[in-house]
Amino acid sequence: MSTVGIVGSGIGGIAFAIRMQLMGHAVTVFEANEEAGGKLGQLQLAGYRFDTGPSLFTMPQLVDELFELAGKNPRDYLNYQRLPEICSYFWEDQTRLKTVEDASETAKLMAEALQEDATNISQYLKDAGTKYNIISDLFLDDSLHKLSTWTSKKAMLGYANLHQLGLFQTMHQAHKKRFKNPKTVQLFDRYATYNGSDPYQTPATLSIIPHLEYNLGAYFPKGGMIEIPRSLVRLAKDLGVQFHLNEAVEKIRTTGNIANGIVTKKGSYDFDFVASNADIRPSYKKLLPETLRPGKLLNQPKSSSGVIFYWGVNRIFEELGVHNIFFSKDYQAEFEAIFKQATLFEDPTVYVHISSKVAPEDAPAGGENWFVLINAPADSGQDWDALVQRCRQQVIDKINRTLGINLEDYLVAEDYLDPRRIESRTSSAGGALYGNASNNKFAAFLRHPNYRSAIKNMYWIGGSVHPGGGIPLCLSSAKIAAKLFQENV
Repeated sequence: MSTVGIVGSGIGGIAFAIRMQLMGHAVTVFEANEEAGGKLGQLQLAGYRFDTGPSLFTMPQLVDELFELAGKNPRDYLNYQRLPEICSYFWEDQTRLKTVEDASETAKLMAEALQEDATNISQYLKDAGTKYNIISDLFLDDSLHKLSTWTSKKAMLGYANLHQLGLFQTMHQAHKKRFKNPKTVQLFDRYATYNGSDPYQTPATLSIIPHLEYNLGAYFPKGGMIEIPRSLVRLAKDLGVQFHLNEAVEKIRTTGNIANGIVTKKGSYDFDFVASNADIRPSYKKLLPETLRPGKLLNQPKSSSGVIFYWGVNRIFEELGVHNIFFSKDYQAEFEAIFKQATLFEDPTVYVHISSKVAPEDAPAGGENWFVLINAPADSGQDWDALVQRCRQQVIDKINRTLGINLEDYLVAEDYLDPRRIESRTSSAGGALYGNASNNKFAAFLRHPNYRSAIKNMYWIGGSVHPGGGIPLCLSSAKIAAKLFQENV
């Protein structure tokens, strides 16, 4: 039996721990915070419960798979529901739209609200599914850093369909060609933000992302998003994984180019293998300071971060759903502000998540818990105190104009995160939510590998490595790393 030490307990780290334990290894996970989960955290505030990080649950089968591998019934650990309504969209000219779980019905609703052709929208969503199937086989199931990946049968199929993937035009260019209404273009452009990128720069390949919501469904777990890591930790502990909480890792110990231990303030631990679920930048800078760094990968532009307000509201807003978007009037200027000027735009797009719509226990009777996210640049020394204060008022003013209300009359509890706080709590460089941005056509190839021969016996998982950020991709990173482990030993 080999021993495996894992730095960090984000969703990828927990998944990797489960897979290693199921292979018969003795696994220990080290976490700096008092609870596992990484960005999937929770906040209790004056009777309101908030998930502090990701709020959209897609591809739940990737979570179920871990329970099934262990011979367990997933429903004994985690339950979730498919949302009948996916998202409510608002523009300040009073255009409104709700998208729903049935893709064909969503196409009709979009066509009616945005004066588009329903058949064209349906075909777009079908095309997104086709592209996803091509890409998932080629990019999401295997390491991109092995020759065998590029010479496999599924790679050959991918090459044959490369022309469909939109590598040579931006997401915005593809959508502008396809749809008549700028609002439709804006709606589908926003999916670039799902991995912290800019639709005016990122390749149209990322137009696969709507497939996850519209064709596969949007879900919400019973107990909130926090129950995803909690359920996996319960499984991991049932299997024998050990968790060291409140024990930050100070160093990954190496001898020559072989990883063989983990050092914390509480002691030095020997391991046969080590894995890092931490962001690659602090992993190299703080934990592996003497190791040769992959400079090209580390110097890639960071993804976006966010400013998040947690607002307890003492009123029910019937026009809002679980997921809501209030769009900026000038989307291109917003992304230029984030990625080129490294600041917040004066008229930001606002995302409001209200879990109490499906989980009334998350707010006092007659109230709602508003998780309010504004896309932001990663921290590079901006005056965040001033930016957050200005942004707060701009967000309130925007919601007030759109809904015809005075939101401050109903705010009874409040907290916030900015890129500095995100970095301090999750060790993500600059508070970037998804590691590197995907703002060029080679971005998929410029992510850190899940195994790097320069440091033997060490594996990499999580949102800053291949295949990327977000719950499904972090779970995929654990699966790919586990597969590489089996091939290497």
